[in-house]
Amino acid sequence: MGSFLGRFLIFAIVGVVGVGIIAMLFASQQQPERANAAPRPVAVFVDEARLDTIALQVTSQGEARPRTQINLVPQVAGRITFVNPDFIEGGFFEAGETLVQIEDADYRLAVTRASAQVAQAQQALAREQAESELAASEWAELGDGEASSLTLREPQLAEARAQLAAANASLQSARLDLQRTRISAPFSGRVRTKNAGLGQYVSPGAQLGTVFSTDAILVRLPLTDHELGLLGIPIAYDAAGGEGMPVQLSATLAGRSHTWQGRITRTDSAIDPQTRVLYAIAEVADPYGNGAENGTPLAVGLFVTASITGRDVENAYILPRSALRGQNSVYVAEEGGTLSVRTVEVIDSNAERVVVSSGVRGGEMVVTSPIRGASDGMRIQTFDAAGEMIAAYSATYDDEPAEGLAETETGDADSEAVASNG
Repeated sequence: MGSFLGRFLIFAIVGVVGVGIIAMLFASQQQPERANAAPRPVAVFVDEARLDTIALQVTSQGEARPRTQINLVPQVAGRITFVNPDFIEGGFFEAGETLVQIEDADYRLAVTRASAQVAQAQQALAREQAESELAASEWAELGDGEASSLTLREPQLAEARAQLAAANASLQSARLDLQRTRISAPFSGRVRTKNAGLGQYVSPGAQLGTVFSTDAILVRLPLTDHELGLLGIPIAYDAAGGEGMPVQLSATLAGRSHTWQGRITRTDSAIDPQTRVLYAIAEVADPYGNGAENGTPLAVGLFVTASITGRDVENAYILPRSALRGQNSVYVAEEGGTLSVRTVEVIDSNAERVVVSSGVRGGEMVVTSPIRGASDGMRIQTFDAAGEMIAAYSATYDDEPAEGLAETETGDADSEAVASNG
């Protein structure tokens, strides 16, 4: 019993001493300093807003089409006796070159018959003229008073002249039919389709093939009202007698990119009622010659992308595309490391840059990286594209926030990490 009480007293003494030591340690421990309640500056990428004069550009797309395309059809019937070797799909031909020849024997005979009828009518007219002169002479010698038209054979003379005119018309018609046995195009071009062959009998109106001219290729480009304003093109634009607005057409052929230079020559006469756009007509002259790009012509049917150079805008502010937030907001880094949210007036934008007319000034630093919870007065640290900090536009971790400026909580995020540029 005594040994049990002794062991209990020893354990109790040890426990009391341990509790006392722990209490002394807690009492002697220094209280931690209270952390600065000011939010850490947020790291952002910035780029400079440039003041410059810029030529606006509009991008559109369209299909290359020939300026002139016709169906070859015969005006006379007959059997085909000749087909030009170049009258094949993709073949080239010159203006006036015979593409198809129809058998002309019957038409030559028709010319001969018509010539004979002209000769007969000429002889009949000469005979009537002689008889009319004789009748007039006899009346002058024997007649009394004024001779009637019948006496002077004037109706017979008029009929003979009419017969001669009809014969000449028949001869002209026969000669035209003979000429029409030779089928050609009034322009130099290429054959798109061929539907007739040697020995085939064709009738008037039958389609022999389709050909198009190679003097120019046209591309209809849809433009919205906003794009028309960027280009400065009036609705009734017509560059007749002028050079027109420059346009660059591009497409990929056989895995390679090609470009062709053209001109906007006119616009359509009306706005498309379905799409509410106005089509501008781009023209590339001599697409198989001087207009070809390193020997590559602008082929008919090719779908191309057009880049049109429009009007110049002076005193425009040019920003990276990533600086635009929403439709018309930009974040600007102020000196000292605070953020300013600006509203800008956008003139034009594309995948690389945005052009504005107000809201920023040349030389100001615009934020190009994403920010969560951005607000006026937010403290920021700015970095250029190379990752170097710009001290004049950066707040430090020791800076107290300016009185009256808005604060944004950063949570547990490490603001020392530079925001990704995107």
